[in-house]
Amino acid sequence: MTAVRVRTAYPSARRGGRHGPVGNGPDAAAGVDTALADVVARLRRAMRRAARGADPGNTLSVAQLELLSCLAEHPGARPGQLARMLKLAPNSVTTLANGLRARGLISRSSGCADRRTVHLTLTEPGTDAVTRWHSVNVAVLSAAVDTLHPGWQHLLAAALPALSELAGAIDDLAERGADGPPT
Repeated sequence: MTAVRVRTAYPSARRGGRHGPVGNGPDAAAGVDTALADVVARLRRAMRRAARGADPGNTLSVAQLELLSCLAEHPGARPGQLARMLKLAPNSVTTLANGLRARGLISRSSGCADRRTVHLTLTEPGTDAVTRWHSVNVAVLSAAVDTLHPGWQHLLAAALPALSELAGAIDDLAERGADGPPT
């Protein structure tokens, strides 16, 4: 596997310096939100780069992998449902699905009650692609976490419930769509 270089969110973090905004109030909260958004964006980019480096044979795009992953979680979903879940235009999902079908990663079937409806399912190679992508991501994260000081490892482990709640809150915001965040 390719070595993974890990950088911290704040330049001083490896030297034991302070990390991000401190204090209370709206300025500190806005600073944490901005810092968190920056770290998440950097983490996503770093994960994509590291996963591509660890698995250069994977020729699927992130959008294709996300669609396969969503379909693994929702077998038999219709293209319109996938479009809503992934927040993509229906024609984008159709294009992605057609490409994945041509590669033998998904299959398409008509609905029993209404032959005009289409249901998509993963094929065995499609399931293998999702499993491989997940395994590569786990391996990348594991290699990166192993390079961290045990204190940072502990903090990351302790933050997992909060990060899970954050992911759920973001999913809820995405579901509300145009309604936006609660006031």
